[in-house]
Amino acid sequence: MKHLALAIFLAVLFNQHLTVHVEAGDNFIRTRGVHFLLNGNPYYANGFNAYWLMYVASDPSQRPKVSAAFREATSHGLTVARTWAFSDGGYRPLQYAPGSYNEQMFKGLDFVIAEARRYGIKLILSLANNYDSFGGKKQYVNWARSQGQYLTSDDDFFRNPVVKGYYKNHVKTVLNRYNSFTGMHYKDDPTIMAWELMNEPRCTSDSSGKTIQAWIMEMASHVKSIDRNHLLEAGLEGFYGQSTPKKKRLNPRLDIGTDFIANNRIPGIDFATVHSYPDQWLSSSNDQYQLSFLNNWLHAHIQDAQFILRKPILLTEFGKSWKDPGFNTYQRDQLFNTVYYNIYSSAKRGGPAAGGLFWQLLTEGMDSFRDGYEIVLSESSSIANVIAQQSHKLDQIRKIFTRMRNVGRWKRARAMRRGQWHGRNGGRRIGN
Repeated sequence: MKHLALAIFLAVLFNQHLTVHVEAGDNFIRTRGVHFLLNGNPYYANGFNAYWLMYVASDPSQRPKVSAAFREATSHGLTVARTWAFSDGGYRPLQYAPGSYNEQMFKGLDFVIAEARRYGIKLILSLANNYDSFGGKKQYVNWARSQGQYLTSDDDFFRNPVVKGYYKNHVKTVLNRYNSFTGMHYKDDPTIMAWELMNEPRCTSDSSGKTIQAWIMEMASHVKSIDRNHLLEAGLEGFYGQSTPKKKRLNPRLDIGTDFIANNRIPGIDFATVHSYPDQWLSSSNDQYQLSFLNNWLHAHIQDAQFILRKPILLTEFGKSWKDPGFNTYQRDQLFNTVYYNIYSSAKRGGPAAGGLFWQLLTEGMDSFRDGYEIVLSESSSIANVIAQQSHKLDQIRKIFTRMRNVGRWKRARAMRRGQWHGRNGGRRIGN
């Protein structure tokens, strides 16, 4: 790495902030302050989204696509995947009625977890959707309506006791699932990095943020009552709310009832998340303005994670669509480089940003899943190189910090041995 002396100096500083007892080598990712740890060592990860994994894997004949995606990901240094652990009602659902599950779909998720483990990939599993795709909160509300509940809005998902009971039961079912491939319960499997309460929760009917705040508090407590092994995050996009009114000017004119600071301060939430889609949020502005917004957006959230939340942060969704007017691959490379630079700059200082997960990874032969944001690594060498370079840079940081921690442990062990030797010899000095 360039500036190795500076990197080592930073590692020493970082090491001073990480005077922690090493967790047993159980392969669960933990947090300590603003850092992720894996078996006591700093953890950084370049990653991707692949919402389709369970859906595709539920058909045994299609499972090679899952394996191919994981294989291509690992060959580019990608080690974290975010995917859906929900599919409510509709076509080929996981949960076809409240508390009733399709075993074939669940076996698809079993396979995804087993295959991720085989390729050394950690998973972030999302437990529900804000949107109608794969059922979402609308399906939960409709289920409750069919049982006689009078509900006027899909946002009643966050308020109605019957709906909340359905959601809690889904959480319990997934976390306690016995994996037919690995022979482990999901809640005991370190392949899973974290649970996500919901993909992009929004409650536009209550812009005060109180509804979402209460829901996250209740559901975080519920998850932790079942599973203390895994990390938990809320699924937030990062919009600022009423707790920091001056910061709301950073939002892209969206008022959706979430609050990046207040929501992530909830004790059961272990790390913060942020999403960024400048091409969607600022669609009428030019490319340079969108990149400037992205820089400011990421910088603000990384600073807040470090100094206000004091928790790690992951950029769990970002991308640029080839369907945008005037799109070219250079623009997409530039956006990825902007994201990756912000993450790397924080990570090399020992800051809270630990990785980014682009939307979305596909493999060849998945044309029906193309949405404009897809990355097929074998198709585009320029973006594949950008991704691989970031993976390498984060891995170098991890190695330096790990090496410095190991040197510190060795020195402490040597000092302890010397102390014990002097104690046995009455403090006498032997020899010259």
